[in-house]
Amino acid sequence: MSQFFAIHPETPQLRLVRQAVEILRAGGVVAYPTDSAYALGCRLGDKHALECIRRIRKLDDNHNFTLVCPDLSVLGTYAKVDNSAYRLIKNATPGPYTFILEATGEVPRRLLHPRRKTVGVRVPDNAITQALLAEFAEPIMSVTLQLPEDDYPLTDPYDIRATLEHDVELVIDGGYCGLEPTTVIDMTAGSYQVLREGLGDISRLALS
Repeated sequence: MSQFFAIHPETPQLRLVRQAVEILRAGGVVAYPTDSAYALGCRLGDKHALECIRRIRKLDDNHNFTLVCPDLSVLGTYAKVDNSAYRLIKNATPGPYTFILEATGEVPRRLLHPRRKTVGVRVPDNAITQALLAEFAEPIMSVTLQLPEDDYPLTDPYDIRATLEHDVELVIDGGYCGLEPTTVIDMTAGSYQVLREGLGDISRLALS
C-alpha cells in the first residue's frame, strides 16, 4: 500500500520532501503535483519503476518520457540543443511546457523513442516539484498521470491514492493542480512544431 504525504503547496515541509526523495532513490514510483497536472515520477534509468509506470499508463515504446529538471543547467547533459532552441526554452521556463529534443548518450535507451532517439524536457513552476528536485539533485523521469481509460488527468490526490495505492509507493497531496497537461513542442526538425496545445500559452513563444 502506498504512503500518503500532505505537503504544503507553497512552503513544502523539508522532512516530508526528504522522505519522498528517499522513496525515489530506492526505486519507488511517486505520484506528485506539478504546475499543470499530477505526474508519475521515478528515478532516471530505474528499469523496474519504468516498467511499473508503463503498466499503469499502458504505454508503448513510442511514448516520449519527460525529464523534469530544476532549471536549464542540466539541459546539455541530457539533450542536444542549439543556441536558438536554448533561448526559446529559457524564455518559457519555468512553466507548463514540454520540449522534445534529441537525447544525448546520458539518457538510458529504454526511455527513448525507438526511432527518433528523443526525450522530453521540462522545468515546472511548482514549489513541491522544485523542492523534490533540489533534494534529489537529478531529474525525475515523469509522465502525466492520466489513465488510459480517462479523458483527463487525475487531479484529486485522494482519488489517486484510492486508484493506485497498490501500484505506486507514494502519493503526494499538494492540493489541486489542474486538469490540463503541458504544451508539447517538438524542437528536433529545425522548425518547431506544437504537438499538443495545453496549459502553456504558445503566444508568448516565438515559434518559427
